[in-house]
Amino acid sequence: MVKVYVPRDSTALSLGADRTAKAIQAEADKRGVKIELIRNGSRGLFWLEPMVEVATGKGRVAYGPVLPKDVSGLFDADFLNGGKHVLSLGLTDEIAWLKKQQRLTFARVGITDPVSLDDYIAHDGYKGLANALKMSGANIVKTVTDSGLRGRGGAAFPTGIKWNTVLNAPADQKYIVCNADEGDSGTYSDRMVMEDDPFVLIEGMTIAGLAVGAIQGYIYLRSEYPHALKVLNEAIAKAEAEGYLGDNICGSGNKFNLEVRRAAGAYVCGEETSLLESLEGKRGLVRFKPPLPAIEGLFGKPTVVNNVISLATVPIILDKGAQYYADYGMGRTRGTLPIQLAGNLKQTGLVELAFGATLRELLYDFGGGSATGKPIRAVQVGGPLGAYLPESQFDTPLDYEEFTKIWAVLGHGGIVAFDDTVDMAKMARYAFEFCAIESCGKCTPCRIGSTRGVEVVDKITAGNHHAKNIQVLRDLSDTMLNGSLCALGGMTPYPVLSALNHFPEDFGLPKDKTTA
Repeated sequence: MVKVYVPRDSTALSLGADRTAKAIQAEADKRGVKIELIRNGSRGLFWLEPMVEVATGKGRVAYGPVLPKDVSGLFDADFLNGGKHVLSLGLTDEIAWLKKQQRLTFARVGITDPVSLDDYIAHDGYKGLANALKMSGANIVKTVTDSGLRGRGGAAFPTGIKWNTVLNAPADQKYIVCNADEGDSGTYSDRMVMEDDPFVLIEGMTIAGLAVGAIQGYIYLRSEYPHALKVLNEAIAKAEAEGYLGDNICGSGNKFNLEVRRAAGAYVCGEETSLLESLEGKRGLVRFKPPLPAIEGLFGKPTVVNNVISLATVPIILDKGAQYYADYGMGRTRGTLPIQLAGNLKQTGLVELAFGATLRELLYDFGGGSATGKPIRAVQVGGPLGAYLPESQFDTPLDYEEFTKIWAVLGHGGIVAFDDTVDMAKMARYAFEFCAIESCGKCTPCRIGSTRGVEVVDKITAGNHHAKNIQVLRDLSDTMLNGSLCALGGMTPYPVLSALNHFPEDFGLPKDKTTA
């Protein structure tokens, strides 16, 4: 029986994957052909979704984008045996977009049935947990530390150091909390892991629990992710039924339970202390630090708070070893980063590469240049609080320290491109507006500064006391940068000042050739 793969990922669904899947099954039934229709995850080539794959003797062959109206023609072209068609993409593994990647965290995404535990295990799943069960908590932590894994949620804090703090914190209860409140514009790697390979996140959290002595975990899931919620709950139930979660993990006597909790719908709850407040049933307000969550976190107990990608990367480190992972990357930035291409690009989607690739490679080799055909004028990296980078900085390698040198952040790995029609003064205004809407209101620089920022940008673009208000804009940004309680207010100046510094002409200033 021929296996036909049609993605069940949110992006594919939004582009009609369900209708395509039904059309394929209906056409097969009509022609009396037996097929096994498998709903896999998306490979991340979003401009080709719905991308249908067929298992052949030579490997999986891809076709896309496939709409219901194309299905009859595909059968006529004998696509079940890899036949040629105008939508043919050839062998999936030979597609340049995929072939040039280094997929570690995303090794199974798009290949397996996301909710099939057998499929997960057949593709090296739970090997990391098997190794972890033979190790002490301290040795698990050392392995993660030696791998060089750093937080993939934006702060890039070494994961092993955080885990070690929780391991050595005396307490009668500890927690593992996954920050799955993915709210940055242009980001979707967390969603893809949860929808397309949920067991890898479950395995990573279980290993984290073994490492630090925690027996309870929570996935704090963005409220706008209903498909991820369904998939995670189904995967957790299967893991529990097969003994990979619960009171006796794999017969080892170790305990770890896991629950999904819906987020509050606030951007600021992506900040770890605000998240913990929300998880406790309170309003999502940022906490003062210290104490750090690793010492006093959820319900006042030592808590590991990591991003989805951080936790989903742990299984391959425990499977292949610390050095295997550390061999990827550059400088202090080890491993790979799932990069999300969005905005004005011909080819948007998920790319996982070792650190060290440049923005230019991503924008042109993978993104194919702007969708409009116009020059790419700016890219924002790291979500709505990330700096806007001009073309002169496109050769900067993706590396936390290299980005720090140009006063930018990698953040969660989201890249949003803009062509030369963009008005950067409007983009700066939007940064303030976004902060004003999403601020928790606890600290004055963020709460008041963001509102005043919108007003100041409006005065600048109106030509009202122009020179004076440019200085006010810089002073206000300095206050928010140094006085805000958390990164929401503290990083809003990044997009504002980068827009002002690199694109001064949009603010009515002479173009500075040294910055732009």
